[in-house]
Amino acid sequence: MLGPLPPRLRRWVFVVLALGLLVVGVSLALATSVPAVSVVTAAGFVAAAKTIHLRIRIGSEGTSFTWGETALVIALALLSPPWIAPAVLAGVLISQLLTRAPVLKAAYNSASHATAAAAAAGVVVLGGGGPITQLNPHTITVLCLAVVTATGFATVFAAGAVSAASGSRFATVVTRGIGITILMMLGNVALGLLVVSLGIADMRWLFAVPPLLWLLNEAYNSRLRAGEERRAWQELADATHQLNHLDKCRVVKAAVHSACRLFSPDAVEVVTENPRRVLVGTPGGELVESGAALEPGAEHVITRPLAVGELRIGELRLRFQQKVSLSDREQLALSAFADALGAAMHNASAHATLRDMANRKSYEAAHDPLTGLANRSRLLEYGESALRSLADSGRGAHMALLLLDLNHFKDVNDALGHAAGDQLLQAIATRLADAIEPDEMLARLGGDEFGLMITSLPETASPIEHAASRGRQLLNAITAPADVAGVALSMEASVGVVAAPAGSCDMTELLRRADVAMYQAKRSGRTIAAYDAGKDGASTDRLALVAELREALGVDDQLVLELQPAVDLVTGGPVGAEALIRWRHPRRGLLAPGEFVSVVEQSELVGPFTRYVIDKALALAASWAEEGLDVPIAVNLSARSLLDRRLPTDVAELLGKHRVPPERLVLEITETVMMTELDVIEDVLGALRELGAQLAVDDFGTGYSSLTFLARFPVHEVKVDQAFVTRMIDSPEARAIVRTTVELGRALGLRVVAEGVETGEQRAALAEMGCTAAQGYHFFPPMPAEKASNVLWTLHRSAEARGGQVIRFARGANE
Repeated sequence: MLGPLPPRLRRWVFVVLALGLLVVGVSLALATSVPAVSVVTAAGFVAAAKTIHLRIRIGSEGTSFTWGETALVIALALLSPPWIAPAVLAGVLISQLLTRAPVLKAAYNSASHATAAAAAAGVVVLGGGGPITQLNPHTITVLCLAVVTATGFATVFAAGAVSAASGSRFATVVTRGIGITILMMLGNVALGLLVVSLGIADMRWLFAVPPLLWLLNEAYNSRLRAGEERRAWQELADATHQLNHLDKCRVVKAAVHSACRLFSPDAVEVVTENPRRVLVGTPGGELVESGAALEPGAEHVITRPLAVGELRIGELRLRFQQKVSLSDREQLALSAFADALGAAMHNASAHATLRDMANRKSYEAAHDPLTGLANRSRLLEYGESALRSLADSGRGAHMALLLLDLNHFKDVNDALGHAAGDQLLQAIATRLADAIEPDEMLARLGGDEFGLMITSLPETASPIEHAASRGRQLLNAITAPADVAGVALSMEASVGVVAAPAGSCDMTELLRRADVAMYQAKRSGRTIAAYDAGKDGASTDRLALVAELREALGVDDQLVLELQPAVDLVTGGPVGAEALIRWRHPRRGLLAPGEFVSVVEQSELVGPFTRYVIDKALALAASWAEEGLDVPIAVNLSARSLLDRRLPTDVAELLGKHRVPPERLVLEITETVMMTELDVIEDVLGALRELGAQLAVDDFGTGYSSLTFLARFPVHEVKVDQAFVTRMIDSPEARAIVRTTVELGRALGLRVVAEGVETGEQRAALAEMGCTAAQGYHFFPPMPAEKASNVLWTLHRSAEARGGQVIRFARGANE
């Protein structure tokens, strides 16, 4: 009969049964004759009081709160102490038989209550004995102490059984029902004393006890249910809040602990799909991963599916040692908790997927897909950061850059195929990577070119000599034959070396010098050549170009503006025009910006040049305003110009000079500005914004930290880089980037302008995405200012004729 019981519970039951038999036996041995009607009456009251009860479930086990204290007070008053335990034993046994309790459970309950009653009888003996014929402060005190003693014993016996059966902590079981236990005891004692006081005067009052017990039982039941409802829904709210994690493992762990607290199971299983895992937790706080889950068809397992819509996430299982029927409230709470858990697990999985995608995209953006080395962009970023750090240190430190180009690599591709060429590049990349030292970065710059950045040069040797020595070591690493497509190939290379003090030039210039040195090595037939400024024809030409540009800024007919209109994709009206500088050089002819702007940015003319372009642009905007054409004009600002704290003052003076409202001027900056983390740039941009000028991000999406850029510098407009627009029809990746940029701009209240639109198909796709405006050769190429004015007027009138409205720029929505 005791076989199925857990060992701990079995031992506890044996102890209590033995103690109960001993107590009853001793009591009967000490008992004297007593009227049978008193024993029967007391036993009857105990049976009635124990039959009407409140029940609380803890795990798969339950504990009851009855009116036993009332019956015990009556029994203590009617009977002499030796008859108390036998009468209680008989009454509890009758109650257990009436409720059809299992034999073992009936025996345990009868023995435990008889033992508790014997303890109460002992208190009565110490207080003067019984039965009690009148109530006075002394007898009332004795009865109360006796009831408290019996309740304490009964609580220990009940909590011990529940704890041994469910595995719950003994203290948790006791405190879980301590409030209602004390409340019941106080009410029962008061009722018992009332009945005793009335019964002493007239025994007929004892017949009022059953209805009084029923009424009080209903009141207590109502209070208990209300308290349980409040606690349960509050715990459900707390449990769903605990699921707010972005890590799936933490969500599952929180779910296990919360389910144990909400539904008091003996164990909780959370089964997850893809991959399939089973996490098992117990109320004691233990949490383990199991190899297999318990079959859901078992009677002691309650399951709920975890799903989001039609997508199945997993399953939640509550395990009980005995069959349990959840109440309607618990069923609803379990369903709500399972829905919240399914959504939290789905969100955590989606977040993990997005995080992995972002990490992968970030890695791909900075690494060469063929060799796994850093790419050109990553090398430039790393080099710029190192240059800033070394320049800030004030130690006059040098940096070196090596550019290695394979000789006759094209012959390998032609003879063995591109697959063999890729295999050779991978083998060379591996050898070079094995040869690099700390504080060096190796990158594949494209094709058969590799770059090595050295940021820590020894002070004991010349920087250029150390760099040349490292170049020879790299050459030695790649000259050993490599087996490619069954052919042993031994490659040679040319290396250009350059070293410069930090702060003397930027990475772009350093890379250009290394490229010059590398071609010097190729032309001279040497394997390694150091950069020689005297042989840098581009450098000499640049000096001449700077001098000529200084003269051009002093006249009015060489540097001219061409304009490219931007068109509203809905109305067709003009939304602005971008000013593009051209140089009508008296000797070199018409020069595009790419042929001289980089020279300007590396000279002291960047300030005067920027002021010149803005002055010309505002003059055009003023002339349009006089003609009634309200269209903003955009001017590109270089990162170098933003280092000039006088720029906002210059812009303010030019706006006043031409009487142009500040919102008519759009200043375009590139994402590379954020690479230079200097306070002066933030100060200048902030001053321009306070001035009222519009700020736009040019070539948006090409940098590594576009979102970070927008967070640092609140702007009014983003311009989607033409590289993505050009490829968006054939490339899902480019199309996704354009769509994301458009949606991001809409969410942030920014204008979005697509650059480089060349086909009607691109225009239709952009309009379908909700892009605000676009510019490109599909609409208009850059054109002289006079022609641009006519075009803008034509677009304006056409839009008004079609009933459209020309967009006029105002303060950005994100201000």
